Amino acid sequence: MKLRNYFELLGFRSKGKHYGYRMETFDLGDVSVNYAQWQHPSESPKQITAAMVEAYRRFLGEGDFCIDIGGHTGDSTLPMAIAAGPTGCALAMEPNPYVYHVLEKNARANRAVANIVTMMAAVAPQEGFLEFEYSDAGYCNGGRHENISALTHGHPYKLEVFSVNLERELRENFSDRLPRLRFIKVDTEGFDFYVLRSLRDVIEEFRPAIKAEVFKDTDATYRSGMYDFLVSLGYDVFRIVAEPIEAGPHLDASNLMSPPHYDLLAVPRSP
Repeated sequence: MKLRNYFELLGFRSKGKHYGYRMETFDLGDVSVNYAQWQHPSESPKQITAAMVEAYRRFLGEGDFCIDIGGHTGDSTLPMAIAAGPTGCALAMEPNPYVYHVLEKNARANRAVANIVTMMAAVAPQEGFLEFEYSDAGYCNGGRHENISALTHGHPYKLEVFSVNLERELRENFSDRLPRLRFIKVDTEGFDFYVLRSLRDVIEEFRPAIKAEVFKDTDATYRSGMYDFLVSLGYDVFRIVAEPIEAGPHLDASNLMSPPHYDLLAVPRSP
């Protein structure tokens, strides 16, 4: 943890800061994408490429349904949504009001090539409110660090966010889309396992491919719990070695702790 974060944990924190966006255009060959680049100083420049869209087309085709939990600015949502096409749908969940306006702009700016529905909410077992933790006063990088000490994760800026039970939301408001659910991406730092567990029945019934984050400060119990959960539902689990979803080594009980931080790809086994 940085020395600055230590003092911020003690209460010496700055006031919240809001940042706008700058519009950019990316030519993907068959389509042109308008992208709102968030101007937070810690946000790395993002690109949307044809290769990213093609990677998601391994799992998504025209008319399919996908979900991005932890949508941030939409840099993953957009290529997923383009792969699903204008008749498909990408549901992007982002509870952070400091970045949500960027995600929503990216949805509006690309209606001709992508159907993106945004929701300013976290995903949790119950509808209500959760405390998320972020790295700075602009709330750039953060999430829910469940059972991880603040001295370990080093995110001193707390933010109360609204959460929904996504399974209930899907069955009530996206029932027509659920039979075409093909892909779920989760990026919530130390909360991904709990998010996936809250979607157990949806995952078991519709069997989408899943990309999830294995956060660097999660312990062996958390990692083995998430791995065992996915395997019990009939998934093969791989470590992602290149963005967005290039599968590398097959994960098992022997290699869950190395490297400290990675994303996994879970693919349903054939019946």
